[in-house]
Amino acid sequence: MIQIAICDDERESVALHEKIVRTSLQKLGIGYEITTYTKSSNLLYDITDDHFFYDLLLLDIEMPGFTGMELPEKIKPFLPNVKIIFITSHLEYAIDAYELSIFRYVPKDHPERRLSAAVADAAKLIELEAGQEYIIQTSHRMEKIPYKSIFYIERDGGKNSLIHFQCLSAAGGMEGASTSASAGMATAKVRKSLQQICSELDSPEFLFIDRSYIVNIIQIMKVSDGTAVLKNGAKLPISRAHLQEVKLQINRFWGAHI
Repeated sequence: MIQIAICDDERESVALHEKIVRTSLQKLGIGYEITTYTKSSNLLYDITDDHFFYDLLLLDIEMPGFTGMELPEKIKPFLPNVKIIFITSHLEYAIDAYELSIFRYVPKDHPERRLSAAVADAAKLIELEAGQEYIIQTSHRMEKIPYKSIFYIERDGGKNSLIHFQCLSAAGGMEGASTSASAGMATAKVRKSLQQICSELDSPEFLFIDRSYIVNIIQIMKVSDGTAVLKNGAKLPISRAHLQEVKLQINRFWGAHI
């Protein structure tokens, strides 16, 4: 079941957006639970102090207190994988929304069609990311890394690989993993080849972009000048031999899922 929060200081807008979300997800047969807010401070408190969990946030940009532009930076440390849809009347915010890695930007005027499509796409992606886990057997215990948390896997010599993934905190990393608290990232060393890990993952979102890298397509922001730019800022080389196939696979993947 997808957990959704809608926040807008205008009650009429909240009611309209809630109706659109319900209609969209009911058509898809996707289960959901919606919580509504008319004060951004209440939403922020629920997430940061009471640890409410949400998969998807619909935010008005212009609100008293914390604006929609201010909320993502404060929320992301607590909900690093949350999808955010901005709803606003001001077109100039679209560029800033992209810089904040917002899932989608929807104009506030006549939102029915655009918001419905954005919610449907976000819900499909959330379902796609959910559930799967990669299992690592350490010396003392078994560890699990959700597929959606893996950014990329790097060759480390001939027989070892490094799995770069996102964790909620440095303390939440697995045994033997190095962590970066500021970025919420961790690295786990595995005594397996890239090819072996790719076979074990057995999932279309993981893609060889070079003999030394496997990347999670879900984490790719863009491909530019032979480089894959990921959501965490990492820039990985794509070999010339793989470049056209990588672009084709990315388009094919999103065409099949969104």
